[in-house]
Amino acid sequence: MEFRCRLGTAGGEVIEGTYVADSEARLRHEFDEKGLYVLSMQPRGLNPFATLSRAGRNRVGRQEFLVFNQELATLLKAGMPLVQSLDILRQRVSNATFKSALDGIHDKVKAGSSLSDAFAEHPEMFPSVYTASLLAGERSGNLDEVIRRYVGYEKVIGAVRRRTISALIYPAILVVMMFGLIGIIVLRVVPAFSDFYANFGRELPFSTRVIVGLSSLVVGNFWLILLLLVGVAAVITTWVKRPGQRVRIDRMLLRLPWAGETIRKFATAQLARTLGTLLGGGIPLVGALEISSRSMSNRFLAGELVDVTRRVREGQSFSTALLALGVFPDVAVKMVEVGESTGALLEMLNSLADFYDEEIETEVTRFITLVEPILLVVMGIVIAFVVLALYLPLFELSSVVGA
Repeated sequence: MEFRCRLGTAGGEVIEGTYVADSEARLRHEFDEKGLYVLSMQPRGLNPFATLSRAGRNRVGRQEFLVFNQELATLLKAGMPLVQSLDILRQRVSNATFKSALDGIHDKVKAGSSLSDAFAEHPEMFPSVYTASLLAGERSGNLDEVIRRYVGYEKVIGAVRRRTISALIYPAILVVMMFGLIGIIVLRVVPAFSDFYANFGRELPFSTRVIVGLSSLVVGNFWLILLLLVGVAAVITTWVKRPGQRVRIDRMLLRLPWAGETIRKFATAQLARTLGTLLGGGIPLVGALEISSRSMSNRFLAGELVDVTRRVREGQSFSTALLALGVFPDVAVKMVEVGESTGALLEMLNSLADFYDEEIETEVTRFITLVEPILLVVMGIVIAFVVLALYLPLFELSSVVGA
């Protein structure tokens, strides 16, 4: 099976090419062994619907995965052997994909493999942060404690994500309602008025002619317009999936007014939280930076973090490397510098993540407070304009009759 891959080296270089492997998991494992970072991997000649189906089958529910880890940590802390713990937990999993993976992991651990290596063979299913945490727990002998730390990390990240999504739901509903209502008016209401005005015998007001003309255009070419929109969406989707486009898009997002800084703060909080989890588990700074770069959602900042990792490996301090690139907030760089100078980098990273999580929540709340009335006003103006344009000829007619 052939895969079109875009890889990053430890030195910050980007390699693109086609590789052959039995499976995506096997190819990712080979790249990890060579020290290469997978930026994108796309099977060649694969039906896109098959890709979506395969992605759905490989997905493990986040809540189910957290429950599994909580129970695993509890069993290990109670003194139960790892193999026996896995054997108990795999029988209680309802997700068929997750259960199949756990069966294989149990067999490998029973045969002598480490837990981190067994989970690492399923990179499409389990995040690299998790496998690295397991490795740190195995090395330090505190596997249950490290697993609990990872569960706490995921809960905090999930809580921030849920609060942000919850805050954006109402504005999204308003936008959908506005476009839905306008669509009903244009497709159903205006044509009815248009048929009535056809026998009016007078020239319609300009605003009415605009509304009627727009409605006639949309109704007469509805399927063509719909096909055009689908084509544009397909072209944009294909363009976004091209190698390197995700990095360019993420870089453009960082330059957006207001939203760019919020996105930068979110990525910084994500980095600080991930680094704090890995460092707390005993992973060295360089290794923690390498793993964090692969788990960041913003691919442009992830690429910059690869350069930071290279500088730290060459002997620079973490704060100096961040300052040299100039892409992370100054507050974050200062807090990292203080953490390094006082020997409390782990505590400072956790404080930094908490600080930005609070700032993001405040900014999102402020944004929603401003957007909601603006959307309502815009919605009211648009609907009022359409209604007045439709009824204006009737008002004129009534005035003529009354005279």
